[in-house]
Amino acid sequence: MIGIIDYGMGNLFSVSKALDRIGIPYIISESPEELTKTKGLILPGVGAFKDAMARLREKELDRFINTYVDSGRPLLGICLGMQLLFEESEENGRFEGLGLLKGRVVRIPERDADGERLKVPHMGWNKLQFHQEASVLDEVGEGFVYFVHSYYVNQMDEESLLASASYGVQVPAVVGRNNVFGMQFHPEKSSETGMKLLANFAKAMEQSEELL
Repeated sequence: MIGIIDYGMGNLFSVSKALDRIGIPYIISESPEELTKTKGLILPGVGAFKDAMARLREKELDRFINTYVDSGRPLLGICLGMQLLFEESEENGRFEGLGLLKGRVVRIPERDADGERLKVPHMGWNKLQFHQEASVLDEVGEGFVYFVHSYYVNQMDEESLLASASYGVQVPAVVGRNNVFGMQFHPEKSSETGMKLLANFAKAMEQSEELL
């Protein structure tokens, strides 16, 4: 069973409905006592980085997430939830994240390298460009996924970059290291490609349980 972390800043409805669609059981909870019984976690997120981290700390979910990851079970961050996995963000100041992955969250520039203006926030469908093999990307193909964001991750470890998308800059789209994964886009809104990615995460969840 997957646990969807409810900290007041995630699109719980669309994520849960996507899991319903592919037949993956889940619970939605803010309770570490309940979430620790699951085989994998999803950290969704919409809104501001600062506020999200404050909510996680208020509910002591930041420490719980780190302990959960240390147990070897998989974690998937979606959209803002992916950004929270990294060390820090410059959104409205400088704020520390969960520090599970190395990297910094910065604003999408107003212009690309050729001086062409970029619309921010970035909203729409972009094609995935794969950088390395990973179980979460199995049989995904070079599908299109749906983004809604104004900030992206840079200064990250190349070995953690699984797939990217181009939007004036290289936007890390799928990241992963050991049992920590992140998707900058919304897989729950990304049609069959998104459903396959979520199903692959659930498969990784089952495989990790066999190793524990």
